[in-house]
Amino acid sequence: MKSLTIILTMLALIGGMTACNKELNVQNPNNQTTYDFGNTESDLQEAVIATYNRIRLEGTFARVGYTLDAVRGDEVWNSSQQWYLEYDNLNSPGTIGIGDEWPWRDNYHVVNRANFILSKVDGVKMSDDSHNQIAGQALFLRSLAYYELATYYQTVPLITDYASYSDINTMYASNSTQDQVFDQIEKDLAKAMQMLPTRAKGGEWAKGRATSGAAAGYLARALMFRHKYPEAYTVLKDIIGGKYGNYALTADYGDNFREGMSYENNKESLFEVQFMDFGTGGTDEEWTPVNISSQATQGHAVESNYASQALGSWGDLAGAPWLYNLFRKENSTDGRLDPRLYWTLVTFETEYSGYTGAKTAAYPNGDPRCNTIYKQDITVTPISNTAQGGISIAKFTNARNNIYSSITNGLHCGVNLRLMRFSDVLLRAAECENEINGATQTAIDYINIVRQRVALKNLQVSDFPTKDALFEQIANVERPKEFGCENGRGIDLLRWGFFYDASRLNQLVQHAYYKLDGKATTDELTAQTASASSFQYYYKGHEYFPIFQGTLNANPNLKGNSANNNEDNGPAFIAKWPVHPRVN
Repeated sequence: MKSLTIILTMLALIGGMTACNKELNVQNPNNQTTYDFGNTESDLQEAVIATYNRIRLEGTFARVGYTLDAVRGDEVWNSSQQWYLEYDNLNSPGTIGIGDEWPWRDNYHVVNRANFILSKVDGVKMSDDSHNQIAGQALFLRSLAYYELATYYQTVPLITDYASYSDINTMYASNSTQDQVFDQIEKDLAKAMQMLPTRAKGGEWAKGRATSGAAAGYLARALMFRHKYPEAYTVLKDIIGGKYGNYALTADYGDNFREGMSYENNKESLFEVQFMDFGTGGTDEEWTPVNISSQATQGHAVESNYASQALGSWGDLAGAPWLYNLFRKENSTDGRLDPRLYWTLVTFETEYSGYTGAKTAAYPNGDPRCNTIYKQDITVTPISNTAQGGISIAKFTNARNNIYSSITNGLHCGVNLRLMRFSDVLLRAAECENEINGATQTAIDYINIVRQRVALKNLQVSDFPTKDALFEQIANVERPKEFGCENGRGIDLLRWGFFYDASRLNQLVQHAYYKLDGKATTDELTAQTASASSFQYYYKGHEYFPIFQGTLNANPNLKGNSANNNEDNGPAFIAKWPVHPRVN
């Protein structure tokens, strides 16, 4: 009996210990994985917000991802002669993380989270409206990321199946052609613009989110990149006609570059990246790829690159003297300077001091203190970089807003980055009309709507005898003045083929002349008077950025692009599309 009692006791203890082990085998609800997250509508709504968070990283739009395309263009040059230099000169060797790796890494963060949402959304019970909003936003954000990837890196892995990450054979994806990536972008955006509500229908929900108008605008961009002008024109005319929401130009051009609820997400904005107003975020300055702190600053660092080093910024990038002089060639009808100069470049103009009181379309708000920046009166143009010189850039900084008196470097600027505005829709519609039907009154009318806001004289169709002449006006006058120093100019140069025509490439060289004289040079520069031109260093194939060598080493299935291999993309481009000849 004693032995039996001992045996039963031991069995009871073993059973009890086993039961305890089973009871303790529970998952920590604060440490969820992708296997147990995303199975409810609430989870997926959180995942959508997390995906928006990824477009606010340094490699997407919080700094480098935004400014790299600007410096690739002919309106911006590298005034520090350090950071961004290889991307300004278009000759990166493929071993520099800032441009070869960061936008790649951070845009694939966006792709990954969007793919997760799309892998789950069809299996979760919810209303049709909720399903369409969640899926539509994921499709838009994935398309936005792939648009950046394909226009920066040319041939990139196209990954649309979240399950592919779980298999070593499919996780290391190979390059897709640029056409394959754009086919997917067009497919996703076409679906998103049908699934998402308009801004008006979305109401408060739509503020800061992708809507059908945003998807339609980016679809037009994607179509135009591959010269699908008739298809793009149909979408653009539908946007103008109000099919995807009601958009219009703001009366004051400057409202597109101010901070605050009264200006951001305004009637002109199709899509913008949201940043918290200066001083309202936390204190943790999180550089990528972290950006998860509840106390993050929630601002961007574009100002730190664009603003004057003399006023506290890093002074890395400056506006081209060509762009400044383009503004000075044509005044508004009341004799004042084009107000877009005021909002694009930080220059001292004697005329500004006389612009008091009169609130006209030709000058923002009739501000009587127009030569005031960062709450300081100026008597000369501030230097972009104190060693090298250059004109500092006003856009997406608070230089003209005068919210604060000194620049705080880093992720602090709260001005939302407007990625697509209605003025872009109008000028793209003019371009499509010109490509399809030539220089018509319809094309001129679209352009004049944009010019009228800043009180410039209306263009006349008789001034443009050929399609090429009107294209020159759109490409090298209207678009640079409306969108100067914004993200997108480099992509325009790609789609127009300016790198593949000797005359056009020489034009870019002339536009990009700069002077290393320690001054804010505004003179029109020539080969004889300039220190150099960004485009004189251009290597064939480097109109795209190389894929980072470390990424190529880590993925055996990935091949280098034209920049890695110094390959000329000109013959392939010319075989498909013409390049407009240069017209004075």
